[in-house]
Amino acid sequence: MEKKPISFALLAKEEAAKAERSDEEKRALLSAFIRINGYLRLTKGEEGLELSSESASIAKAIYQFLHELYGVEPHFAYTRSAGFLKRMVYHVLVGKEAEDILNDLQVDFFAPVFPKSLLGSSVTVSGYLCGAFLAAGSVNDPVSSNYHLEIALSDEGYAKALSKEWNKAANHQFNSKIVNRRNRYVVYLKRSDEISDFLILIGAKQACLQFENIRVDRDFANIDNRLRNIDTANYGKTMAASERQISEIHYFEKTLGFNRVDNPKLKALMQLRLENPDASLDDLRKMLSEELNTSISKSNVNHLFRYLDQEYQKAQEHERKKR
Repeated sequence: MEKKPISFALLAKEEAAKAERSDEEKRALLSAFIRINGYLRLTKGEEGLELSSESASIAKAIYQFLHELYGVEPHFAYTRSAGFLKRMVYHVLVGKEAEDILNDLQVDFFAPVFPKSLLGSSVTVSGYLCGAFLAAGSVNDPVSSNYHLEIALSDEGYAKALSKEWNKAANHQFNSKIVNRRNRYVVYLKRSDEISDFLILIGAKQACLQFENIRVDRDFANIDNRLRNIDTANYGKTMAASERQISEIHYFEKTLGFNRVDNPKLKALMQLRLENPDASLDDLRKMLSEELNTSISKSNVNHLFRYLDQEYQKAQEHERKKR
């Protein structure tokens, strides 16, 4: 059976989970992850903490951080989720030490408050935002032209507090917003440069590089398409103008004859247009300059054609009055 390719969102999250971090940053990360993802459970009359993730790498990182910072030995388990896809879910279970850990990380499941003493620097803020993203975040594949990174939360007050903290992140200019979607409060970014900055902030540098490479390639492709469209539109305008000019030249050729055109520049230009129906004004300028052995400007060529059109309109009006 062919292995399903890893999504860009999971790639970014697993890279962030494996990034090197200080103990202070790990504490901030755990605080956010537990606040969003964890819940209290009773087992044999004993209160414990359960954390879960669909990524083995993220669950492993959470397990290691808890062990390194608090010396605990959490239980590690996995189950298959219900539903058609039956995804694997990995669980990190903390027993009697849970209360002390929650107190140290200032986690309050029932209030939209932030652990201010844990967020005293830009590094710890980045750790907290990373923990929130690992717990409930997602980012669109950059192959999609719809750039979108989000963290989906169940608590409106906490979502507002997270958005406010996010937008205050030092050395970055984030403008996260909140939308209500299916009873969830989604804090999100839409601008591609903000998404790139966030991926760097949480330690997903390779994911950021992939995101930027694809984005730049698309931008160049879009520019190329726009230029092609402009060229096509300009060519269409050139051909329409050429057809009109040739029609007017044929009219004067039949009614007056070339010999009666007393302007040498106009006479030569009329002849060149008949011989070069696809030529642009600039092409005609170069040919006319060479033929007359003098410098002719593009505006001069345009002026001559406008004069030709004006004379043609006068002639048509005169014929209409004669009828």
